[in-house]
Amino acid sequence: MAAPIDLELKKAFAELQSKMIDTQQKAKLADLQIDQLTRMKKHANLTHAEIKTLPDNTRMYEGVGRMFILQSKEDINTQLTYKQKTADEKIKELELVLSHHCNSHTDSGEAKVESSKEDVPGAHCEGC
Repeated sequence: MAAPIDLELKKAFAELQSKMIDTQQKAKLADLQIDQLTRMKKHANLTHAEIKTLPDNTRMYEGVGRMFILQSKEDINTQLTYKQKTADEKIKELELVLSHHCNSHTDSGEAKVESSKEDVPGAHCEGC
């Protein structure tokens, strides 16, 4: 009688472990994307601060592929502001996704652990 319970328990733990690995991979990916967006936002902010100090009649060029296109200071400032806003929005979305993954991961882990009364190695999300 104990053998079927053990098999069910092993199956439940294997399923939990696969979900845990999937969730940890998604959390790491979200962390990497947040870091990249934060760097992009910081770069745009620094560039914007430097451009503010230049006179309005300064010739500015935007790099596009292998060429540079003459742009007005106003256009460059608008593009940098847009980059900062979109980076902020994406960071907020990724943080929500990350918190959702971690919450669902720990909830499912706690439910499985409580049902089995055993400790599961790595039952908590590393990204949380």
